[in-house]
Amino acid sequence: MCRTVSGLRPPGRGGGRDRGEDGVGVGGDDTETWGEGAVCRTGDPDELFVEGAAQNRAKAVCTGCPVRTECLAYALDHRIEHGIWGGMTERDRRALLRRRPLVTSWRRLLEAARSEHERLVRPDDGAPDWEATA
Repeated sequence: MCRTVSGLRPPGRGGGRDRGEDGVGVGGDDTETWGEGAVCRTGDPDELFVEGAAQNRAKAVCTGCPVRTECLAYALDHRIEHGIWGGMTERDRRALLRRRPLVTSWRRLLEAARSEHERLVRPDDGAPDWEATA
């Protein structure tokens, strides 16, 4: 992997090419503040730009991250080619983009899917709504 990409950081992480020089979003989009809640924000960014078996360790960093969906959507919408984003490798993201070429906003799609999931799973006991009616 090219070492020049190791300085990339998610929005809200304070700099980095493609992930927002101003620490917010690409081009200064102040709506991209999800990076402030990222689990990886305090770690070494080089750990997310690895190859081979080390990618599995890097993807594990994303497990349980509260902004994993936003991170993945950002990488897909901005066609970011390097690093682990939202628990997916470059190869994973390329395959997803090839399978769904007509998606115009991954953020809207993933947020809608998350909302639907949250609607079906009640936060009080984790049981789907359809179980409550059975």
